[in-house]
Amino acid sequence: MTRTIWDSSVGKKTVMAVSGLIMLLYLVVHMLGNLKIFFGSGEFNHYAHWLRTIGEPFMHYEWTLWVIRVVLLVAVIAHATSAYQLSRRDIKARPSKYVHKRSRASYATRTMRWGGIILGLFIVWHILDLTTGTVHPGGFQSGHPYQNVIDTFSTWYGNVIYIVAMLALGLHVRHGFWSAAQTLGVGSRNRDRVLKTIANVLALVLTVGFISVPVGVMTGLVS
Repeated sequence: MTRTIWDSSVGKKTVMAVSGLIMLLYLVVHMLGNLKIFFGSGEFNHYAHWLRTIGEPFMHYEWTLWVIRVVLLVAVIAHATSAYQLSRRDIKARPSKYVHKRSRASYATRTMRWGGIILGLFIVWHILDLTTGTVHPGGFQSGHPYQNVIDTFSTWYGNVIYIVAMLALGLHVRHGFWSAAQTLGVGSRNRDRVLKTIANVLALVLTVGFISVPVGVMTGLVS
């Protein structure tokens, strides 16, 4: 039964919608946490430490954080896999030749595909930069996330990579939220305007919220 659902286009779109909403929820929480950097190193570092102690003493140190990471990893893989397979299925379903020139894919479709690739590459870079410290500039300091963030956004390439990725994220969320609502049957003639407004607001808030951090470092507001 599960395999039958997964093999269908509707099943893959549903997986995309649900996994996308899981990631969207995480992004909202993550953005709010990032904004704590404007309240100083003490509060930001304390927040980062708190993330590792959630659920104690029932949960061991960092266990809850690892549960969140695993859920996100599963969501990302499910989202990317279903997107790729749906794209391949769409290509195979096209006739090899057209009597008339076929119109190009919509702007939203092209944006979602390239945006997804950009975001996938960004996630890898972001983890290697601020989680493992592998590509971090200036010497990664474990347990000092405030200084690590400043180090990253004190470089021109750190700002460019992050800002471009967040602009791609905004476009992805704008179209993705709308698509997820339609896939899950939430959309209707009466709700469409509200859903589009929510999608636009979410995309704008997330984009501005995330980009405000590197801008804060660049302008000296965060130092």
